[in-house]
Amino acid sequence: MTTTFDRRAPASETTDSGRRGSHAVRWWVLVVLGVAQLMVTLDATVVNIALPEAQHDLGFSDGSRQWVITGYALAFGSLLLLGGRLGDLFGRRTTFVTGLIGFAAASVVGGAAGSFDILVAARVAQGLFAALLAPAALSLLSVTFTDPAERPKAFGIFSALSGAGAAVGLLLGGMLTEWASWRWVMYVNVIFAGVALLGALLLLAKPTHTERPKIDIPGTVVVSTALFGIVYGLAHVESTSWTDPVALGSVISGMLLLAVFVWLELRVAHPLLPLRVVLDRTRGGSFLAVFVLGMGMFSIFLFLTYYLEASIGYSPIEAGLSFLPMVGGIVAASTTVPSLLLPRVGPKIVVTAGFLVSASGMALLTQLTLNSAYVADIMPGMILLGLGIGAVMTTAFQGATAGVHHEDAGVASALINTSQQVGGSISTALLTTVASSAATDYLSSHKPSALTAAQAGVESYTATLAWGAGIFVVGAVLTAFLMPNRALAPSEGEPVIAH
Repeated sequence: MTTTFDRRAPASETTDSGRRGSHAVRWWVLVVLGVAQLMVTLDATVVNIALPEAQHDLGFSDGSRQWVITGYALAFGSLLLLGGRLGDLFGRRTTFVTGLIGFAAASVVGGAAGSFDILVAARVAQGLFAALLAPAALSLLSVTFTDPAERPKAFGIFSALSGAGAAVGLLLGGMLTEWASWRWVMYVNVIFAGVALLGALLLLAKPTHTERPKIDIPGTVVVSTALFGIVYGLAHVESTSWTDPVALGSVISGMLLLAVFVWLELRVAHPLLPLRVVLDRTRGGSFLAVFVLGMGMFSIFLFLTYYLEASIGYSPIEAGLSFLPMVGGIVAASTTVPSLLLPRVGPKIVVTAGFLVSASGMALLTQLTLNSAYVADIMPGMILLGLGIGAVMTTAFQGATAGVHHEDAGVASALINTSQQVGGSISTALLTTVASSAATDYLSSHKPSALTAAQAGVESYTATLAWGAGIFVVGAVLTAFLMPNRALAPSEGEPVIAH
């Protein structure tokens, strides 16, 4: 017995791409969705580079600074499932357009902010509208591209933009901060949103409703509170410790509420998250892969940026440019794996191998020192990371929406973003502790000096990268056991293109 990959999709999962518009129009829809996704993804990192200048301009403290990041993460992470379900109930075009307009308006307010409070409020509003926008974009992609010949290519391009967005955000943030002002890291979103909004209004069909939408209010309240508690608690860990009662209480309460949410969803007539979306092994394995990917990626962008700037003296622009080989790897893998490897070896093999390639790239980067050369010591690991991340991301995005009925496409898409967001929050809290412990251990065992302090920083960063490699290896093992190796079925199509 040598055949391990079942290429057959269930007979009920047929496609009818013709009813969703012409071939050319569908690809223009992808452009619109890709611009919106790039905006949301890069916004997670573009603000980080500008924070020191914003802090100097508005005069807020170091202790307050984290809320510019945390405010966005709290709103985005806790409201994603609601945003995805609203798209299913009220129309994906409606939520997509609303998300674009709201995100652009919040960006203008943030860019013009004259005080810390207004800046944080604008970031919270950005997170709220991103929770509408991100699931709508991915679900529109899922229900538009159901043709087996087109779907892998579309998801590959979309995944490339998702994976590259964080790195592009670092570069764009550095350029705008250095050449213009920190305020332009907010204003630039208006350009992205304007392009996507124009395309959405021209290309996407207006939704039609035949019945009154029904919202699972108890489930919405419980899961939003649960996700808020988890993300808040993990953010609080970064500035305190894992034993802090507020942080620990928030995380534990959030976990308990998630259990209550599952109990509720089994009993309500119109659940916010139908458990059929998660219990399918392909989709469940894909959500897990995205969760692990979120954990590993945050260690790359956060701590490798620290290393490049603090340890070897790169400027923000140079640090951003340093990530371009990884971006190239992500784009190359995302656009070639769906058509060349996935049909031949199956999703389990692609995701498992992708995690192992990423782990090898991360392992190379654990050898960094104060004297590391970029081309010889940094770039090879970056390229391997990009290739592995691109392979995992494009496959997991397809797998997480495989065979989903169009009425569940929004909440399935939201769960992808939620998995990545929560994984990143856990990773940031965990690896911040790892970095601090590694630096403290090094300082305590070496004679105090400027060189010792600098080397302690490198030790802290490489320790987090070693943990990141381990996280990717765990992801490979879990995927190998949990994900079936069968062809990824398309989602059920839906008419979304204007005529």
